[in-house]
Amino acid sequence: MRAVDDGLRRLQVGQDACPHCRLPQDRVATLEHEWVLLEPKVEVPAHLVPAGHRWITLSDGRVTVYGVCPPDGSQLCRIEHRLACSRQPLPDLWPWLTALREENARATERRTDPQPPRPPQVWPDAG
Repeated sequence: MRAVDDGLRRLQVGQDACPHCRLPQDRVATLEHEWVLLEPKVEVPAHLVPAGHRWITLSDGRVTVYGVCPPDGSQLCRIEHRLACSRQPLPDLWPWLTALREENARATERRTDPQPPRPPQVWPDAG
């Protein structure tokens, strides 16, 4: 059984060059028997990464998405190379924030006042 385990472990990790930036990326097996390309030698505190992008390494060398919210403060995770690749557009990690930014941009365009409103000269007596 040991030889089979060692053979499986050797198949799980490899390095490929990114077709966009040509930097190395780790090819790692997932629990779902697929592959994910991770940024090599980078582990980030899980609370800094959105839930759907946290990859934790399991004891057998495979990785899985760590979607626990809030994450354990000591948990480290890996990230996909596409998030760190300087030649690829960054995905929309927080859709609600992107929507808010777009709405604020529209609100800015709708404003007709060239300057923000001034505060009143005399404030009402609040008691």
